Amino acid sequence: MTVRPAMWACLLMLAACATPPTVDRRQQADGIAATAGWQALDINADLFVLRAYAPAQFPASKTLTLYIEGDGQAWISSDRPSDDPTPTQPLALQLAVRDASESAAYLARPCQYVREETRGGCVSAYWTGKRFAPEIIAATNHAVDRLKQRAGAKQLVLIGYSGGGAVAALVAAQRQDVVRLVTIAGNLDHVAWTKLHQVSPLQGSLNPVDAWAALQRIPQVHFVGASDTTMPESIALAYRAHLPANAPIQLRIMPGFDHHCCWVEQWPGLLQTQ
Repeated sequence: MTVRPAMWACLLMLAACATPPTVDRRQQADGIAATAGWQALDINADLFVLRAYAPAQFPASKTLTLYIEGDGQAWISSDRPSDDPTPTQPLALQLAVRDASESAAYLARPCQYVREETRGGCVSAYWTGKRFAPEIIAATNHAVDRLKQRAGAKQLVLIGYSGGGAVAALVAAQRQDVVRLVTIAGNLDHVAWTKLHQVSPLQGSLNPVDAWAALQRIPQVHFVGASDTTMPESIALAYRAHLPANAPIQLRIMPGFDHHCCWVEQWPGLLQTQ
């Protein structure tokens, strides 16, 4: 059982009662994507179906910039997993549609936004303790391959928000075509994170710090909100400490930002400063 103050558990219960049904959350994401002229794609990756949003026709570009969503609605109370991890606010999707790159797309995590008939492998372990399990990373890698092929791209920029930062890093560590890794409030060391918050370890999950040998070659930018108590600077520093001092890594600590604010509003400008 996770260890949280009783008041926090009550607040989580109240939030769960107000959580819109999956169909409404899916319609919300459809609407956000439509503002950019993007369409929904369901990618079959063996155990899972993954929801993506992408242009109907990609412009010609050798680089695909791909955004990976955060953990979403993983828990509805301190000891009760959600039945559906679909985000109530898809922050990574909101970032993706504001990206001015020649070719960009968005990838949800397994079991987010999918319909009941395509939820075959979806059990709560895959958005709680096993959220970064090898089979999760394998399915994501498969979806990345499909989107890269669809875009006609030769190389990738992977951008992950929160838990999506861990997924992006773990995917990048297994590929040779990632030319940049960017995370926003990324969970780059989930062992340090669970210890910090005194919550249950993510048993069965891969940890980005353990992939340091493969990751050290990839140029990286990791954005951290100075006021983020969910994923504070210490998590990024724990990750950085595992990699060589000369690895091409930037940590950017953003004053006034927290886990949610103000990434979407400031994202176009932040992209230009990478």
